[in-house]
Amino acid sequence: MRALVTGGAGFLGSYLCEALLAEGHSVLAVDNLLTGRETNLATLARESRFELQRLDIIQPFDAGAVDYVFHFASPASPVDYMVHGVETLQVGSLGTFHALDVARRYGAKFFLASTSECYGDPLEHPQKETYWGNVNPVGPRGVYDEAKRYAEAMTMAYHRYHGLNAHIVRIFNTYGPRMRLNDGRALPNFLYQALMGQPITVFGDGSQTRSFCYVSDLLEGIYRLLESNEHEPTNIGNPKEITILEFAERVRQLVGATAPIVFHALPQDDPKQRCPDISKAKRLLGWEPTVTLEDGLQRTYEYFRAQLAQASAPK
Repeated sequence: MRALVTGGAGFLGSYLCEALLAEGHSVLAVDNLLTGRETNLATLARESRFELQRLDIIQPFDAGAVDYVFHFASPASPVDYMVHGVETLQVGSLGTFHALDVARRYGAKFFLASTSECYGDPLEHPQKETYWGNVNPVGPRGVYDEAKRYAEAMTMAYHRYHGLNAHIVRIFNTYGPRMRLNDGRALPNFLYQALMGQPITVFGDGSQTRSFCYVSDLLEGIYRLLESNEHEPTNIGNPKEITILEFAERVRQLVGATAPIVFHALPQDDPKQRCPDISKAKRLLGWEPTVTLEDGLQRTYEYFRAQLAQASAPK
């Protein structure tokens, strides 16, 4: 089979490319490298079944005949989509439309990477797929939240009106090696600050919660969803909830950091709680995460430490 991966040079997209190649498929990754990095795909440079094209999918494009279209292109960190708000809205709307059109043209399976941000600052806890969310469409986070909600709506329209075989995953706080050191999200921020001996920045009082899912668990969930008959959104995430303050303390202990935790004002519309209800994934896919936070954090810490050592090595 031949697969197209938009955002293939990104954190998640690069892992997906590797996984598809390992399954025997050929892969075309497309990326405008706004937030993706070619170094994420360094291990695939000599792979004959892999190709990376630098292009922006907000313009119409034709990837040639494909059997799968995985739409993973989008800034995903608040640091990125606050700066690239218009581009985030464009890739969620125009980019989704063009990716869907490629899938429709060649009769390919379509897979949309959506997000728990569709739930906004949720009033339901934990969040089930049937919850419609509490999103501020004109707030600073709205550029990402609404882009993904629109992408879901368009994907379901292509499924209903054109019979497209489509799947939608709502991803919850995935982490692991290849996250950027300056990513801006809690985990890379905390690890980077601890490794650099800087104070660890916690927004608000740290009582807000997140649920962290290791990247290999997410990929397993994606594969199972791809092979299922489910077309409506499905949560894939780790239901083990932790407060941001407790998480910061865990990172300090892991690194052996002595710098203090400092508190800054909570950004507008920052979710107070975030935890997936994965009953649907368990029932339909037989999936649940297996990597503990301790193991996942250790692997990510070792990657960050190696990256910093490489960056500081004499040229």
